[in-house]
Amino acid sequence: MKLKIKLFRFFNKSFQNKKTSSFLVSNFVCRALVKNDSFQELKTDNQLNTRILVVTSGKGGVGKTTATANIGMSIARLGYKVVLIDADIGLRNLDLLLGLENRILYTVMDVFEGQCRLDQALIRDKRWKNLSLLSISKNRQRYNVTRKNMQNLVKALANLNFKYILIDCPAGIDVGFINAISPAQEAIIVTTSEIPAIRDADRVAGLLEANGIYDIKLLINRVRSDLIQKNDMMSVRDVQDVLGVPLLGAIPEDNQVIISTNRGEPLVLKKKLTLSGIAFENAARRLVGKQDFFIDLESPYQGVFQQIKNSLKLIIK
Repeated sequence: MKLKIKLFRFFNKSFQNKKTSSFLVSNFVCRALVKNDSFQELKTDNQLNTRILVVTSGKGGVGKTTATANIGMSIARLGYKVVLIDADIGLRNLDLLLGLENRILYTVMDVFEGQCRLDQALIRDKRWKNLSLLSISKNRQRYNVTRKNMQNLVKALANLNFKYILIDCPAGIDVGFINAISPAQEAIIVTTSEIPAIRDADRVAGLLEANGIYDIKLLINRVRSDLIQKNDMMSVRDVQDVLGVPLLGAIPEDNQVIISTNRGEPLVLKKKLTLSGIAFENAARRLVGKQDFFIDLESPYQGVFQQIKNSLKLIIK
């Protein structure tokens, strides 16, 4: 233990005047201590200033990865340094949503095995340089990541001065879920207004609290105001009351999500933002501490002509 602390201080002192110091120190620490519990004693000021959030859901297919990509991109556009970790081993999709699938040469598994440096595994987005992607493994690689590996990885990323670390958690509540939430300080639960998704979200909220994560926020996805008006879907307030979790945002159903996914471009990067794109941006602003409004999704959206038609009806009456 004493030898490792001396080595860490030596590397930090030797490279403190160079731009590459944070990369070298973090890579050294990640490779040397990735399987050692003593890494917790090497905390720095950067780690204390970094917010580590896990985006989870329990049920698959509710838009968790889409939320991670769009919220992460929105935070980066606000000027913060952000890294997105795709913790879904074997079924990674976050790279597709960001359009970075062809640029992944190394993964975290390669870093653990000493085949590359941590900065080589980080994929920087060309559109916003302060946004990076990190995949745990390629589809063909085996699952052999532990909780301690994840914790040490996040601490090494904190040494690279990332302000926000967002972990895209795999669906379910098995070992992949436990590993993904282990380094997190905060959590975002993504759900829809469907009963099965709400029940799974409630189960996940309990597991998060059992693992010491109490700062939990709720993101309700695919809200359809027309079904809410017909009482065929639970309203945003009803879902929040059932789960008892503070609301981060509500995202309306939008066909543009499919188009943006196929193009590898997050919805928030469109020149003409749709209602769901605005909702994602507002959720990101609230996440970083900026005051913003909630979009009214309780009543169906009406175009200009529909509004004129309704006004004429009121005048005739």
